[in-house]
Amino acid sequence: MIRWLIVVVLASILFSGLMPWLRRFGFGRLPGDLEFRFFGREVSIPLMSTLLLSLLAMLISRWI
Repeated sequence: MIRWLIVVVLASILFSGLMPWLRRFGFGRLPGDLEFRFFGREVSIPLMSTLLLSLLAMLISRWI
């Protein structure tokens, strides 16, 4: 359980940094991706995009 939680947090941080590039492909705008303003800063939490990309990475790793 802890390993899964660490992977999700690290993937979320990685995808948050790559969000401007990933938005061109439609990620970050899925239902379940949270975006809000907090003290004048825009914060996005890409929950559904992280889940989708993690699932894709798992399928690719099992295939290889």
